Amino acid sequence: MAEALRVSGVEKTLGRRHPALRGVDLTVRTGEVYGLLGPNGAGKTTLMKTIAGLLRLDSGRISVFDRPLSRDTRRGLGTLIDGPGLWPRMNAAEHVRVHTRLRGVPEEWGHEALSTVGMADLADRRVSACSLGMRWRLGIALALVSRPQLLVLDEPTNGLDPLGMRDMRELLRRLAGEGTTVFVSSHQLDQIARICDRVGVLVAGTTHYEGPLEGLANGGDLEEGFLDLVAAGADSSTPT
Repeated sequence: MAEALRVSGVEKTLGRRHPALRGVDLTVRTGEVYGLLGPNGAGKTTLMKTIAGLLRLDSGRISVFDRPLSRDTRRGLGTLIDGPGLWPRMNAAEHVRVHTRLRGVPEEWGHEALSTVGMADLADRRVSACSLGMRWRLGIALALVSRPQLLVLDEPTNGLDPLGMRDMRELLRRLAGEGTTVFVSSHQLDQIARICDRVGVLVAGTTHYEGPLEGLANGGDLEEGFLDLVAAGADSSTPT
């Protein structure tokens, strides 16, 4: 199967002494929903920011659809990192207008994206009057305005209530079904388990597992297997 994203030996140190990524290796296949799991501080957001171009990697290689990651290839990405980043006094239609102009794409693409996330009827509502779930959906719509082949989302279920989480899961599965590859990070195992085809697990900046969720299970218990992996990874990263 073709590869949408390959991360090979990626390392990144934040500041002078904090090795946030220490040789990450991951492969995201075209058309799948891939979950990036790990405890808080594992390096998930740092990796997402590196892919999005917000941070520069120290070493290693990242490729998108078999092309080295660059300003040009990032045009094929839709990214949502560190929350939606919206203007409270502007409505969804105004956000779309700004983002389509910035990216040099037709405004109708933005309105199509609003329809995709179920916000076409709410285009005139100000962000300040939107629920958190609606704000996340608008953030994803803005990530979709350039019709990306790969969508990169950092913790899109953070703060959502059960209904919002369900809506987000259904949206991501639908996007994958329509041909968009989805790379999503989370520390919420139960949410990832419901939507992802495969997962990668980061612990202390290193890849400790990649494959189907079933491969994480310990005696059939997915949570127990995940926690065992995290504990083992943390132990192996502790200096002796």
